[in-house]
Amino acid sequence: MRKDIIPFTADLGTEVAFSNAIKVEKKDLSSLLFISGHASIDEKGNLVGKGDIKAQTRQTLENMKSTLIKLGADMDDVVKVTVFVTDMSQFNEIHEVRREFFKKDNYPASTIVEINRLANDDLLIEIEATAVI
Repeated sequence: MRKDIIPFTADLGTEVAFSNAIKVEKKDLSSLLFISGHASIDEKGNLVGKGDIKAQTRQTLENMKSTLIKLGADMDDVVKVTVFVTDMSQFNEIHEVRREFFKKDNYPASTIVEINRLANDDLLIEIEATAVI
């Protein structure tokens, strides 16, 4: 097994103690991609969509999509997501945006968890993923 670390990138804002993603190549030639939690932060480190769950979900998934593309993958390769939200009552709005990024016949397995807060008090959502290419 070979493991490639995809280092922290500037589009995540301030430097943190985790990898942006990890690619694991297996003997059968498939690769597993472990994508760290992404949030609604633009390439300059600014929050996008303060108070707007749809805007934050969209930016979060755009950031994830960008990371996947850097790894030679796309959203169709995502097999599992874990979603952390600060308000579960926004479930429907989150899924409305998710449908823009994931195809109906290829939705990833998913877990959604409500938590008190994220790393920035203005963040409403964070999403991590696993993909296979």
